[in-house]
Amino acid sequence: MTFPRTLTIFCRVVDNFGDIGICWRLARQLQSEHGIAVTLWVDDLASFRRICHEVDVAAARQQVQGVQVRHWASMDGVFTPADVSDVVIEFFAVDIPPSYVEAMAQCEPRPVWLNLEGLTAEEWVEGCHKLPSMHPRLPLTKHFFFPGFTDKTGGLLRETGLLEERARFAPAAFLRGLGLGEGEIAMQKVSLFCYPHAPVAPLLQAWQEGGRPVCCLVPEGVAADAVQAFLGAAPQAGAVATRGALTLRVLPFVPQPDYDRLLWSCDLNFVRGEDSFVRAQWAGKPFIWHIYPQDENLHHKKLRAFLQRYAGGLDSLWAFALAWNGAQAGDMGKLWPALQASLPAAAARAVQWECDMLEIGDLAANMLTFCRAIR
Repeated sequence: MTFPRTLTIFCRVVDNFGDIGICWRLARQLQSEHGIAVTLWVDDLASFRRICHEVDVAAARQQVQGVQVRHWASMDGVFTPADVSDVVIEFFAVDIPPSYVEAMAQCEPRPVWLNLEGLTAEEWVEGCHKLPSMHPRLPLTKHFFFPGFTDKTGGLLRETGLLEERARFAPAAFLRGLGLGEGEIAMQKVSLFCYPHAPVAPLLQAWQEGGRPVCCLVPEGVAADAVQAFLGAAPQAGAVATRGALTLRVLPFVPQPDYDRLLWSCDLNFVRGEDSFVRAQWAGKPFIWHIYPQDENLHHKKLRAFLQRYAGGLDSLWAFALAWNGAQAGDMGKLWPALQASLPAAAARAVQWECDMLEIGDLAANMLTFCRAIR
C-alpha cells in the first residue's frame, strides 16, 4: 500500500458541530476512499453523537464506520512511537498531547504533521498554505494546510461520487419521510441552521407576512426561542404550525448524510460555521451563511471576503448576508422580498460556483498528494 497507511486526527469541539463535522467527514473519506486506517481523537462525544447516532458517548475507544474513535479526555496520555500514525493532523491548531509529540520525534521516519486550518476566503491564505513551521525543541516540522476557494489552497472537502448521488436523489420521498405533507413539499422550502444570535424572529415575521408561501425546516434546538414563540409550543421534533404565509416545521437533528439530503431538497439554505457552509456549496442551491462570531468582529471581514468572491452582482444576497450577520443594519421585511425575487439568479450562480470549485479538486485528495510530496 502506498504512503500513508495510517493517519490520526486530533479534534477539539468548539463550534458544537462544525469542528467534529469536518473531522468526521474527512476521517470517513480517507478511510473509505483511500483505504487509510484512521484514528479520530475527539473531546466531545455528545456533540459527535448528534451528527452520528452510532457513537457511544461512554466509550473510550470504539470503531464507527471503519474509523477508530478515541475519547480525548485529557492531555496526560502516555504514547510511544508505535502509537504514532504516518500522518498526524491537528485541526485548527489544537495542542496535541505532549507525550504524542515526543513519540512523533522518536519515529523513523518521522510522520507528516499537518495543521489543518479553518476555511476562509481571505487572500493571505494563499501565501500561508503549505508553509512549514519548525518545532522549537524537537526535530519535527509541521506544515499548515488551508482549505479554500482557489487553486493556491487545498480546496473544499468533497467525497467522490457526492454529486452523482445528488443527481439520483428523489427529494419528495425524503421529505415525506421527515413528516412533510404534499402541501409543504409544494411550497418554497427553506432550511434554517444558525447561531442563537441570528435575527430569526424578524425573518419569521417577514415570511409570515410575505406574498408567497414558505415552508421553513429547522432542526430541533436551533433558534429555539424564536421557534417556540412562533409555534406557541415547545420546539420539539415534529412540531409544526402555519401562520400567514409561513409553515414552520421542527425536524429531528439528522445524521450528516441526511443533512446533505435536506440541503438538496430546499430552495434556499441558511447554514452556519464551516461544515454546513461547505455542504451548502455542494448542494448547488442558493444559501445564506451565518459565520462563527469572533472578537472585534473579525468574522465580518471574513464574511465580506467570501461574498466578494461568491456574490458579485447579487446585491440582494450581499445585503441580506451582511444584515443576517450583524455586519450592517437591515430590515428583514424589505430584505427578504428582494432576496426572494433574486433566487433564480442566485441559483444560477450556485451552479457556476460549484463548477469552479470542482476544478480545484477535493481537500482530502489534495492533502494526500501534498503528504506524499514532502515525505
